[in-house]
Amino acid sequence: MVEEYNVDTQVLLRRAWKVKGNLGGEGKWLVEVGDPIPEVNPNNEIADIIESKDQPVVTRRNTRVNLEWRIRNLPFPIETYSIKVNNDSKCITQANIQASHNFNTLIITYKKPQQLLDMEKEWFEELKKVKPIKDIPSDCKTQ
Repeated sequence: MVEEYNVDTQVLLRRAWKVKGNLGGEGKWLVEVGDPIPEVNPNNEIADIIESKDQPVVTRRNTRVNLEWRIRNLPFPIETYSIKVNNDSKCITQANIQASHNFNTLIITYKKPQQLLDMEKEWFEELKKVKPIKDIPSDCKTQ
């Protein structure tokens, strides 16, 4: 697992997990939080069937005080969408959830509870003790 933080704002930018590949080969990154990592086709081969770039894409982001879910490629106005919260499960408090629609993206924002804010503060204090990697070592050998 790899986590990327903005040191200035103390916000988690991306959390990704390395998934094992077939037959022990190099696997892909599964992004849990943040924007997906663009896939690169090293052989420049064109796949026979690929997803349309216009399909809706869901990503999750963190801000300092909110959790956000962004659904891209939704061109219709916000009145088109129905956003509901299940109060019976008591997982999300409806007063803390908002939605907006900008640039073909539906943004659902949930205000972080104080318990989560306190936990993140403690976690970032621990992260300050870890030495960040500035230069990622490369497997490439210079000649």
